[in-house]
Amino acid sequence: MSSLEQTQASAIDTSSETSRAKIGADQGMPVSFPCRFCGTAVRHTFVDLGMSPLCESYLSARQLNEMEPFYPLHVFVCENCFLVQLQEYVSAESIFGEYAYFSSYSESWLAHAKAYTEKMIERFALGPKSQVVELASNDGYLLQYFVSAGIPTLGIEPAANVAAVAVKKGVPTLVKFFNRDSAEELAAQGIKADLLLGNNVLAQVPDLNSFVAGMKILLKPNGVVTMEFPHLVKLMEQGQFDTIYHEHFSYFSLLAAETIFSAHQLILFDLEELSTHGGSLRIYACHKEDRSKGLSSRVLSVRAAEEAAGLSRLDSYSSFAERTKETKYALLEFLIHAHTNGKPVAGYGAPGKGNTLLNYCGIHSDLLPYTVDRNPYKQGKYLPGSHIPIYSPEHIRKTRPDFVLILPWNLKDEIMQQLAYIREWGGKFVVPIPNIQVYP
Repeated sequence: MSSLEQTQASAIDTSSETSRAKIGADQGMPVSFPCRFCGTAVRHTFVDLGMSPLCESYLSARQLNEMEPFYPLHVFVCENCFLVQLQEYVSAESIFGEYAYFSSYSESWLAHAKAYTEKMIERFALGPKSQVVELASNDGYLLQYFVSAGIPTLGIEPAANVAAVAVKKGVPTLVKFFNRDSAEELAAQGIKADLLLGNNVLAQVPDLNSFVAGMKILLKPNGVVTMEFPHLVKLMEQGQFDTIYHEHFSYFSLLAAETIFSAHQLILFDLEELSTHGGSLRIYACHKEDRSKGLSSRVLSVRAAEEAAGLSRLDSYSSFAERTKETKYALLEFLIHAHTNGKPVAGYGAPGKGNTLLNYCGIHSDLLPYTVDRNPYKQGKYLPGSHIPIYSPEHIRKTRPDFVLILPWNLKDEIMQQLAYIREWGGKFVVPIPNIQVYP
């Protein structure tokens, strides 16, 4: 049996591997844990970002003097399957039972979703007799476009507060976590997907094997799965350490994704490289038994590029931590210099990535007095860990800061257009990733 086949076989049942979690403790090494895919004892550091709170746990004024839980933000890479991952410190139920992220507050993301819908309808000839299912469908930001096209849809979303918004838009939504069991329940009710999609959800799944196995169950014989996720290659190349947080349990290369899907009898037959979230992959998968879909040269090209970048070698993951420190020092130097010279800096956005950045760098309201966000759910609250207050965007016009630090840097073009008026008083934009840049 080849090493790949051994990896795939072991991935189906990893329960017997839990006893391996303490390997290395006797040698004075940190206690390891079993890889969430293949069960191998994971003990090689990718980057250690210290202690950090849950990035979507925004605080009310009443909570500021209460105890706030922090957890290790220590990322590892598996030496067997090369899945980059965090240990599960908090259950998905605790994180996503009520959620503060609503996809519809980004106009560029809505445009991305609409373009995807049109492309899928045309490419796969979807119509009134088709079934589209989205996993982690959020507030109906994407499925609303399938509904408008008269195509039957179903959203599966664990956060009840977010799902309620989707239902108001006319998007049928099941409030549930998706896994092998829920897929079997839906299949037993006669629900099978022609198109099964998930955008930025794969990283948020602690039990990868159950999740991918569920996709196999829910997919029609000739159906298609599409998944979008930030590409590990881009994260490493551009120092995007702030996309790491507890809500993201795993970080994917194509090589790792192929191995995981193949273990559950799903084959990746095509992909697209996207600009979203600093560089993402959209993978297309189908049943291994489905011979109607040929292998795209794009899969071969990205696979070869990852091999050339060394993503199948453990030593290639070791340099990322040092780059992260350099970004931290550069941002702190900028903020301290601005503060010393009486140049106020305000933040824009209250995204998860911003909270990782601020907490890792030790930035509080002395250097960043406030941030703003379009999401009313976050306004009037405080960022976790840093306790920086969140206002509505109008607060920037009132206070006229010299600099606006864009925390959701992946949306910088959209945000700079929205806030173009800061140039009236000579204001400038600052983007921290991949390197700190000031835009006049």
